[in-house]
Amino acid sequence: NAAKHALDNNKKNLCGTYLLVTIGLGALFMYCQYVEYTSASFTFSDTVYGSAFYLTTGFHGFHVFIGAVYLAVCYVVLPSTTPTKAVAFNLAVLYWHFVDIVWAA
Repeated sequence: NAAKHALDNNKKNLCGTYLLVTIGLGALFMYCQYVEYTSASFTFSDTVYGSAFYLTTGFHGFHVFIGAVYLAVCYVVLPSTTPTKAVAFNLAVLYWHFVDIVWAA
């Protein structure tokens, strides 16, 4: 939302900064998930808990990865983006809201 607000106010440098911060937080999440997966004392096939854990957190991690890549593309095309010509950027915002809502539910 902060990056969208910055773009809506035609502050592309601030928007780019917010995009990079969000991409970095996505990368940090994926790294923490990697560390958690490699240090877990159970596997996908051990128990129902292991299956549910890896399936749900892996599904979420995959969506975070896709979202981070999408935001990286938005960052690359940011110089040609304007507040009135930002369909891809607006769809990226909606995508992240979808990921948030699904994970919270």
